[in-house]
Amino acid sequence: MNNPAGKKPDMLTAEQMLTQILSVSGNFWSATQAQLAGLARYSTDFLTPLLISTRYFSEVESTRAFSRPFPETFVSYLQLLMFNLNVAARGLGGVLEAAAASGNATSGTEMLCNLLETHSWRAAEQILKRQVALFETLAYRYPKAIEAIGSEFGFHFERRGSVKVAESKRFTVYQVLPNQPGVSVHKNGKPVLILPPYVLGANILAFLPAENRSYVHCFANQGIPTYIRVLKDIRTTEALQVMTGDDDARDTRMFCEHLSRRHGRPVTLNGYCQGGFNALCDLLSGELDELVDAFITCVSPMDGTRSRGLAHFLHTLPARFNDLAYGTKTLPNGNRVADGKLMGWVYKLKSIETESPAATFLRDLNMFARQKTDDIQIGKTAAALNYWLNFERYDLPLGITEMSFASYNTPISADGTLPVKLFGRTLNLKRLAARKIPWLICYGEQDDLVERETALAPTDFIDVEVSAFPKGHVAMATSWSAPQSACALHTCFGNPVCRGPVRFHLDLENDKRKSAKQ
Repeated sequence: MNNPAGKKPDMLTAEQMLTQILSVSGNFWSATQAQLAGLARYSTDFLTPLLISTRYFSEVESTRAFSRPFPETFVSYLQLLMFNLNVAARGLGGVLEAAAASGNATSGTEMLCNLLETHSWRAAEQILKRQVALFETLAYRYPKAIEAIGSEFGFHFERRGSVKVAESKRFTVYQVLPNQPGVSVHKNGKPVLILPPYVLGANILAFLPAENRSYVHCFANQGIPTYIRVLKDIRTTEALQVMTGDDDARDTRMFCEHLSRRHGRPVTLNGYCQGGFNALCDLLSGELDELVDAFITCVSPMDGTRSRGLAHFLHTLPARFNDLAYGTKTLPNGNRVADGKLMGWVYKLKSIETESPAATFLRDLNMFARQKTDDIQIGKTAAALNYWLNFERYDLPLGITEMSFASYNTPISADGTLPVKLFGRTLNLKRLAARKIPWLICYGEQDDLVERETALAPTDFIDVEVSAFPKGHVAMATSWSAPQSACALHTCFGNPVCRGPVRFHLDLENDKRKSAKQ
């Protein structure tokens, strides 16, 4: 290589040369060790669900493989091989793209080679110290920061700030109290009941309350009587393990009855992600008639077959293996539930280009490399998101999982009928219009988990108000839950103008108050 910029080599004594060679060597090995440790951790996080899925696959195929004709099994296995090769190729392509995009993090190696060739030991030492700082942050400091943020992330119902108000065999309902000084709950205000997703859990909706970034507190801090329905521990709650969609509707009705009596007002039902689909089914079943008079869904998959990502992924999977049995585990008491960790891993496989271990390692490395100082800071937002991704995955009742599975494999019919039933009743979207229940659908413009088409499917059948939020799937619970943000949930924003879910609820309450005075 040529001497960069025509610089002369550093003039060092033999003792200085030896000292810097030893320093460069030590930093080189420290950087290498931290890099390998980081890659090993990222790989373990990805491969653990792979081993779980392999065990489930073996258990199912140990009986199915011999109960079906050999030619059928041979063709299915060949299709599965091609599917796996395609996933691997996509993953490799994603790694190459991530490496190309990580210029700030990886260009140090080439610079180091140039400097060593020209004997610029001082500069080489500085580059290696920078590499050591980056890799040690990623391999050691970042995991510790992620674990430490657990005390700030989520609800922590054992602390002050929430009150248990009702429970069933499967759920507990808490009232979330304001955490801003001077704000009190409007006792006679219109209550909102929030249904969080099953797999992703409730805590993402209380992202960082102390930092004033919490979806539920956006409602509570406006004085709105705010309630959230939280799953009990499925590992120890047998009634939850065997729960069905009918049970979900019965419990929701009981909670809405309680809240309606408590405040003398019908309830606004608000579902986030999967919670929105279940809330819709509950409403269409008729069980919540006269109890709920407004509906909000946020990034909720209403017709999974329209998904460009997950639905396409499931359809490319050989038909034989597109079966919940391959993601089901048996509990010690014999009940079978859907494995939440494996469900989360499926989402990673769907986006393997960006979610493979090497790709995520490079992405996070580049995140820290953008800081130009060796005193690298770890933000609470990144730590809290990774805490949620690493520790907030829950097993699901098979009855609930089957509802979502049906939605991703069978489209809403031409007359607006959903592909599931509750209490043996047909669920048709036009029932909401007939009952004149206002519905706000909020979606993320860059959401690659529940795409726009998936969330807005009901608009093909009935009139629904729509609000588009920038960013992705959890932005409403993270970025836009900050009251001073550009798309704060209690404001109107965008072009065309959209209402946030809190603004929607407040406006409905004000409209009803004005009507009552007239």
